[in-house]
Amino acid sequence: VQLQASGGGLVQAGGSLRLSCAASGIAAGNFNMGWFRQAPGKEREFVGAVRWNSATYYTDSVKGRFTCSRSNLKNTVYLQMNSLKPEDTAVYYCAATSRIGSPSLPNEYKYWGQGTQVTVSS
Repeated sequence: VQLQASGGGLVQAGGSLRLSCAASGIAAGNFNMGWFRQAPGKEREFVGAVRWNSATYYTDSVKGRFTCSRSNLKNTVYLQMNSLKPEDTAVYYCAATSRIGSPSLPNEYKYWGQGTQVTVSS
Protein backbone atom coordinates (compact mmCIF):
# COMPACT_ATOMS: atom_id res chain seq x y z
CA VAL A 1 0.00 0.00 0.00
CA GLN A 2 1.27 3.44 -0.93
CA LEU A 3 -0.16 6.88 -0.41
CA GLN A 4 1.53 9.55 -2.49
CA ALA A 5 0.83 13.11 -1.35
CA SER A 6 1.57 16.00 -3.66
CA GLY A 7 0.58 19.58 -4.38
CA GLY A 8 2.34 21.40 -1.61
CA GLY A 9 4.33 24.56 -2.16
CA LEU A 10 4.86 28.17 -1.23
CA VAL A 11 1.88 30.49 -1.36
CA GLN A 12 1.05 33.94 -0.03
CA ALA A 13 -1.50 34.41 2.71
CA GLY A 14 -4.98 34.38 1.25
CA GLY A 15 -3.97 32.07 -1.56
CA SER A 16 -5.04 28.53 -2.36
CA LEU A 17 -3.50 25.12 -2.86
CA ARG A 18 -4.94 21.73 -3.65
CA LEU A 19 -3.23 18.70 -2.20
CA SER A 20 -3.67 15.29 -3.75
CA CYS A 21 -3.18 11.86 -2.25
CA ALA A 22 -2.96 9.06 -4.78
CA ALA A 23 -3.50 5.61 -3.35
CA SER A 24 -2.17 2.33 -4.67
CA GLY A 25 -2.68 -1.11 -3.22
CA ILE A 26 -6.03 -0.17 -1.75
CA ALA A 27 -9.33 1.02 -3.11
CA ALA A 28 -9.48 4.44 -1.49
CA GLY A 29 -13.23 4.51 -1.99
CA ASN A 30 -13.55 1.74 0.60
CA PHE A 31 -11.41 3.52 3.16
CA ASN A 32 -11.72 6.49 5.44
CA MET A 33 -9.10 9.00 4.33
CA GLY A 34 -7.64 11.63 6.60
CA TRP A 35 -5.40 14.65 6.33
CA PHE A 36 -3.06 15.64 9.12
CA ARG A 37 -0.36 18.27 9.44
CA GLN A 38 2.71 18.82 11.53
CA ALA A 39 4.44 22.12 12.03
CA PRO A 40 8.02 22.35 13.34
CA GLY A 41 8.14 21.69 17.06
CA LYS A 42 4.48 20.73 17.22
CA GLU A 43 2.55 17.49 17.37
CA ARG A 44 0.78 16.09 14.37
CA GLU A 45 -2.75 17.42 14.25
CA PHE A 46 -5.92 16.46 12.47
CA VAL A 47 -7.01 18.66 9.56
CA GLY A 48 -9.88 16.90 7.83
CA ALA A 49 -11.19 13.57 6.67
CA VAL A 50 -13.55 12.05 4.15
CA ARG A 51 -15.17 8.74 4.96
CA TRP A 52 -15.97 5.92 2.58
CA ASN A 53 -19.55 7.27 2.43
CA SER A 54 -18.24 10.79 1.56
CA ALA A 55 -19.04 12.25 4.96
CA THR A 56 -16.48 14.92 5.82
CA TYR A 57 -14.98 16.17 9.06
CA TYR A 58 -12.76 19.17 9.80
CA THR A 59 -10.89 20.67 12.65
CA ASP A 60 -12.37 23.99 13.71
CA SER A 61 -9.48 26.11 12.48
CA VAL A 62 -9.99 25.08 8.84
CA LYS A 63 -13.78 24.88 8.65
CA GLY A 64 -15.08 27.01 5.80
CA ARG A 65 -11.62 27.22 4.23
CA PHE A 66 -10.59 23.62 3.52
CA THR A 67 -12.54 20.94 1.69
CA CYS A 68 -11.86 17.21 1.53
CA SER A 69 -13.06 15.30 -1.49
CA ARG A 70 -12.35 12.09 -3.33
CA SER A 71 -12.32 10.60 -6.80
CA ASN A 72 -12.90 6.88 -6.64
CA LEU A 73 -12.22 6.69 -10.38
CA LYS A 74 -8.73 8.12 -9.86
CA ASN A 75 -8.28 6.43 -6.46
CA THR A 76 -7.28 9.83 -5.14
CA VAL A 77 -8.38 12.12 -2.34
CA TYR A 78 -7.95 15.87 -2.31
CA LEU A 79 -7.60 18.67 0.18
CA GLN A 80 -8.61 22.01 -1.29
CA MET A 81 -7.18 24.77 0.85
CA ASN A 82 -8.44 28.32 0.42
CA SER A 83 -7.79 31.54 2.31
CA LEU A 84 -4.52 30.15 3.56
CA LYS A 85 -2.91 31.66 6.63
CA PRO A 86 0.70 31.60 7.84
CA GLU A 87 -0.39 29.31 10.68
CA ASP A 88 -1.36 26.69 8.09
CA THR A 89 2.34 26.21 7.35
CA ALA A 90 3.21 22.57 7.99
CA VAL A 91 3.98 19.24 6.41
CA TYR A 92 0.69 17.74 5.35
CA TYR A 93 0.12 13.98 5.45
CA CYS A 94 -2.64 11.82 4.10
CA ALA A 95 -3.65 8.61 5.82
CA ALA A 96 -6.04 5.73 5.31
CA THR A 97 -7.95 3.46 7.61
CA SER A 98 -10.64 0.83 7.33
CA ARG A 99 -11.63 1.42 10.94
CA ILE A 100 -14.71 3.38 11.87
CA GLY A 101 -13.39 5.10 14.96
CA SER A 102 -12.83 8.81 15.38
CA PRO A 103 -11.49 10.30 12.12
CA SER A 104 -9.39 12.81 14.04
CA LEU A 105 -7.16 10.32 15.89
CA PRO A 106 -3.85 9.47 14.18
CA ASN A 107 -3.78 6.06 15.88
CA GLU A 108 -6.92 5.09 13.95
CA TYR A 109 -5.01 5.18 10.66
CA LYS A 110 -2.99 2.24 9.37
CA TYR A 111 -1.45 3.69 6.21
CA TRP A 112 0.40 7.01 5.87
CA GLY A 113 1.81 8.99 2.98
CA GLN A 114 5.19 10.68 3.01
CA GLY A 115 3.98 14.25 3.49
CA THR A 116 4.09 17.38 1.38
CA GLN A 117 5.30 20.78 2.58
CA VAL A 118 2.93 23.74 2.61
CA THR A 119 4.42 27.13 3.37
CA VAL A 120 2.24 30.23 3.65
CA SER A 121 4.02 33.56 3.67
CA SER A 122 2.57 36.65 5.30
